[in-house]
Amino acid sequence: MGCWFEGLVWPSEADSPFNPFNPTNSHTTFMRLILLLLALVFAGCASSVKQAVEIQPVKFAERPKNIILLIGDGMALAQVSAGIYWAGVGKSAFEQFPSVGFHKSHSCDDYVTDSAAGATAFSCGQKTTNNAIAVLPPDNRPCTTILEDLSARGHATGMVVTCSAPHATPASFIAHREIRAFTEDIALDYLKTPFDCFIGGGEHFFNNRPDRLNLEDSLRQRGYVIRRGTTFGRLPLDGSAPFMLFTADREPMTASAGRRYLPEATRVAAQFLQKRSDKGFFLMVEGSQIDWACHANDANWLRAEMMDFDKTIKQALEFAASNGETLVIVTGDHECGGLALTEGPVKSDFQPVFSCRLHTAALVPVFAYGPKAELFTGLYDNTDIYGKMRAALGIE
Repeated sequence: MGCWFEGLVWPSEADSPFNPFNPTNSHTTFMRLILLLLALVFAGCASSVKQAVEIQPVKFAERPKNIILLIGDGMALAQVSAGIYWAGVGKSAFEQFPSVGFHKSHSCDDYVTDSAAGATAFSCGQKTTNNAIAVLPPDNRPCTTILEDLSARGHATGMVVTCSAPHATPASFIAHREIRAFTEDIALDYLKTPFDCFIGGGEHFFNNRPDRLNLEDSLRQRGYVIRRGTTFGRLPLDGSAPFMLFTADREPMTASAGRRYLPEATRVAAQFLQKRSDKGFFLMVEGSQIDWACHANDANWLRAEMMDFDKTIKQALEFAASNGETLVIVTGDHECGGLALTEGPVKSDFQPVFSCRLHTAALVPVFAYGPKAELFTGLYDNTDIYGKMRAALGIE
């Protein structure tokens, strides 16, 4: 935020008794002190803004060992812009990224994607049809996701979300179903791929199922610690065991209603995964309800979700800066709501205006920080994010 002073008008007449540059003026010394004070205030404002966006990293490794992929569901340039203005210019996490690009979010047969096809592009590196979860047309054959691939290579893997476990985005990294609405079947797929941690909602799909299966018991038999709540004290954070922390029976509450776990959960998960494997880790974090706020055309809800996501990104950046071996990528899967930022009631504000309640085909920004962040500049397909992550890790 800039600094300014209103109401200070200096007379232009050279012989004015208030002209500080008039050598005959008895007030010259006093006025020069005033000007010096103003200069220091302006300098102080500028330096405080600069300090707010600086991260002091250790020296980056040649390649990352770890990747933290943060997805703002329904978040494109307008939502990011609003988040920056709401946070205060110079204070948003988005302004800390040295590398910025854009991706084209369309699915294989529609310019306007849904979250399932959008997340599958990230997880598998291939386009699919809307509503498909990590399967490819025309015969719905499964595609190996980056989480599955890295898990098989010995990396630790995890997900932290503000939706339920079978929801489209987390499902697209660990499940394979032709229709995203098959939530009971998607929950079953959590038993098929080893993962190290999950934090999010949806316990109902694991322990209160129509088929009477108790997937929590199945996970416990495989060594998982199962907990519920939004605190982390009873989890095996020393890395001794994998875990699932269910933050809600179905969908977590909104940020405006008091949900606060996402930033801390991201930090906890990154630290935990670092202990789980010497090869590195992959962590997917989703600000799931940015999309829901835009579907509802609710600017207050959107503001709360963007502020929560901004705090979450800062946690990821602080972790990455602490070790120099972590690549942080932030993007959205698509735009939602046709958001525009129009002139507000006063010059120092803006008015969020939605043009629809659905997704749109707008380009989506991509932000990167850490080793190989430069790979994510430019304009490319959403599927290229998968390839760029593999290239950053040195996997052909």
